[in-house]
Amino acid sequence: QVQLVESGGGLVQAGGSLRLSCAASGRTFAMYAMGWFRQALGKEREFVAGIGWIGRNTIYVDSVKGRFTISRDNAKSTLYLQMNSLKPEDTAVYYCAQSSYPGVVDTTTAYHYWGQGTQVTVSS
Repeated sequence: QVQLVESGGGLVQAGGSLRLSCAASGRTFAMYAMGWFRQALGKEREFVAGIGWIGRNTIYVDSVKGRFTISRDNAKSTLYLQMNSLKPEDTAVYYCAQSSYPGVVDTTTAYHYWGQGTQVTVSS
């Protein structure tokens, strides 16, 4: 059974940084693309960033380009999201997700396993 456990969320002032981690277990981590999604209060869940199985290919939603960096360590079965220059509109619950495909994708339906989420709150 696949388990994804996020950590690293918290409260930070605007302009600050946070690093999210997602520890994966249950199947061969290195074989599948991974992604980060977020859901703000009262809004739909949205794609934030994705990374292919090797870690070479990445994609981002326009609103975080240049500020967020997704990466993975296949030896540690861990996914990361480095978030810099945070804005109040980045406030949301952030979810780690695992695709059932090796190539990076940005569609929610391609991700079949989800973590429980970690809260990120950015104060102005």
